[in-house]
Amino acid sequence: MKKRIVSALLVCVLGMSLVTGCGNNAKAAETTKTADGKIQLDLWYSGGKTAVNVFQDIVDAFNESQDKYEVKTTTQADYTETYEKLQAGIAGKKAPDMALLDTDKSRNLSEKNLVADINEYVEKDDSFEKDDYLPVFYEHGEDENGKLFALPAYGTTQVMYYNKAAFEKAGIDPATIKTWQDLAAAAEKMTASDGSFVGWEPMWGSGNLIDAALSNGASLLSEDGKKVMINSDEWVEVWESFRTWIHDDKIMKVNSGGQGWEYWYTTIDDVLQNKAGGYTGSSGDQASHGTPALQDPTGGKILDALSIAADKVELENVPAQEALDEAQKTAQEALDAL
Repeated sequence: MKKRIVSALLVCVLGMSLVTGCGNNAKAAETTKTADGKIQLDLWYSGGKTAVNVFQDIVDAFNESQDKYEVKTTTQADYTETYEKLQAGIAGKKAPDMALLDTDKSRNLSEKNLVADINEYVEKDDSFEKDDYLPVFYEHGEDENGKLFALPAYGTTQVMYYNKAAFEKAGIDPATIKTWQDLAAAAEKMTASDGSFVGWEPMWGSGNLIDAALSNGASLLSEDGKKVMINSDEWVEVWESFRTWIHDDKIMKVNSGGQGWEYWYTTIDDVLQNKAGGYTGSSGDQASHGTPALQDPTGGKILDALSIAADKVELENVPAQEALDEAQKTAQEALDAL
């Protein structure tokens, strides 16, 4: 596991896409109008408290900018809840007009012909500029046949946020951290023996572990696309290292659970309140470039298996080999069923 840490920070981008025309075969539903005659469009989305407010400000500005459409928003606790409610809404023919989803969920719905092709609307909009989007994010919403099923709302790369005071106190130069082992060594140096201060806090979820594995040369599938590779040595080595740092060495900690994004803000607060040396988390909307998100041919089942495995490793102290072997078996069955 000798790859530079910067590789992990750039290798995997989570793209959040705004899909439109949700419903059975993506057919238009009955038009709803507001009291003042505007066409009402329903939008479902989720995000952290800051992101939700920013998104709502954008919607409010759009509503005030014209008198033809009124976008009505409904927020959910997190992206998973949005997707689950959207699936139920589609089944019950009560889906919104638009929803904010991550890339693999958007693509999965498109492959089932449950979201509209918005190319015709883009082509008719003289104010639309494709160049306003980073190509890697824009392409997340296109399929191999040219269908544009979503537009990117934002994309994020996992980066490291560090506690400057803690690093200075421990005599650590951030520029010297080139590998995950370097980060672990820094975390060990900062961790207090009485548990009052922990060296590092990876953000809860499979994202950071996946990024770290990819930086170690791991791959999701074999070159021929027929075998799921998530229990290879490249995966196990990295995930077992994090299990050791979290549970055996206790130089790292993962906050989990709570309502919606509670775990996220708990992690950030630990650093701000000088209880942790730093955390690995989202860059928000500050990315100036990115790389393609992992393409899961099973419609998300491989990534779901990895999420379950990540919880076992990070939260339950299950050996990485055991957790990833089980995940690989589940994922392989999903791939073979295609």
